[in-house]
Amino acid sequence: MRRYRSIIHLNVADFAASVEILLSPGLKGYPVVIAPVGTPRAVVYDMNDTAFNQGICKGMPLSRARQRCRDITILPPRFNRYERVMTAICHQALALTPVVESGIRDGHFFLDITGTSRLHGPPADVALQLKNRIHKHIGLDPIWSLAAGKLVAKVATRLVKPRGEYIVKPGDEADFLAPLPLHLIPGLGHDDLQKLSAFNLTTISQVRALTLDQLYIPFPRRAKTIHDLVRGMDTDPVVPDRTDTIRTDHECSTDTNDAGLLQNIVCTLSGKIGARLRHRALAAGNLCLDLSYTDGIQSRACRTMQTPTANDMVLYKTAIRLLNQAQTRRVGIRHLALTCRKPVPAITQLLLFEESAREQKQLTVLTAMDSIRKRFGSGAVQAASALHPACRHAVNHPL
Repeated sequence: MRRYRSIIHLNVADFAASVEILLSPGLKGYPVVIAPVGTPRAVVYDMNDTAFNQGICKGMPLSRARQRCRDITILPPRFNRYERVMTAICHQALALTPVVESGIRDGHFFLDITGTSRLHGPPADVALQLKNRIHKHIGLDPIWSLAAGKLVAKVATRLVKPRGEYIVKPGDEADFLAPLPLHLIPGLGHDDLQKLSAFNLTTISQVRALTLDQLYIPFPRRAKTIHDLVRGMDTDPVVPDRTDTIRTDHECSTDTNDAGLLQNIVCTLSGKIGARLRHRALAAGNLCLDLSYTDGIQSRACRTMQTPTANDMVLYKTAIRLLNQAQTRRVGIRHLALTCRKPVPAITQLLLFEESAREQKQLTVLTAMDSIRKRFGSGAVQAASALHPACRHAVNHPL
């Protein structure tokens, strides 16, 4: 007997706007737009359903959104706030299954609850239980769907947005997808939809009627992918979020591209990463720096360390290189996040070279600083490079 998977897709519609309204209940029922304020070419990052019904959509220039709805409330994006809410939702989901995959500040979650029926009950009851837990403990009201694969589950939540639930039973995927428009299928890009529209193909059933050989004519590289997508063929597993990731972030009170200030922030983030690594007797084998600009656009730079380390000074030098690599625009930066993925155990070995001996002395100093912070608080001592240039005066830090 074939055993089908049970995949829940959880979606908090208009996530950023929903979080802001949750924290400011007086905005409920009014059109709310999340977008950078004071930027001449700002675009809409997110909006609530009221604003959407007035013709405002994501990616629309903010000036046009103001023309369509003159009484909108515009709030700046607060990325660290959205990440904290994502973490809180993930905490509720982990109480039901360890296999939870989340997006990045977008309110989307996949849960694989296959085989948990004897513990938590039928899959539909688990989904409803999770929805109620999130509403009770966090205050948000997510959409949920249940299917045997991630693709079909995601399509189902798109059908019932912004409120509702949908269950697609195993074996019903073909009938469920057949009458739907193609744009609901995740994985079909704008170019794919345009090309299919040129052939007057607008529904999933129409494309499904084509053979693989026929699809190879307009799509020589993506024929097999499109062939599988319109049939709901999806074996992608739910990939749990990494628990062995060390991450720290900073949200600027005022968007900035001041080089000195950004270096101070990167120094502070490097110090936090280093302290957490040393506390767990680990070392960083890689670093990633994510930047979020005023207009909502994001950029990333990653680097593999030549030698795994927990030395703040080495981490800082690497992070500065990442900053120079990731900062390719002149737009102000709102949010920075520094991440160490898959840290490795710290290995102590005999010192053969003078440079290694120097780093060991630095680690000794940093360990002493950790002890001071543990006793007197995180702000008791810090590197001079973490201070704003106006506060450093003549201090010359070895970083």
